[in-house]
Amino acid sequence: MRLNSKGQVTIPADLRQKHGFTEGDEVDIVEDGNTLRIVPRAGGQTRGQRLVSRMRGAATTTKSTDELMELLRGE
Repeated sequence: MRLNSKGQVTIPADLRQKHGFTEGDEVDIVEDGNTLRIVPRAGGQTRGQRLVSRMRGAATTTKSTDELMELLRGE
């Protein structure tokens, strides 16, 4: 990675995905000895909450929840 003139770096996509970072997430940079760590901002959404937010409304079925549960359970 290369630091740009504004002091910014791009986190590689595979690392963003692995650690659950998505566009718009707020992060803090924490100094830990001679190391800088990128961590989710305290008080932000958890990885699970961000995942649910991204997925909400993405279903492509016209079946109701009850109909889907019936299909899954075989009732």
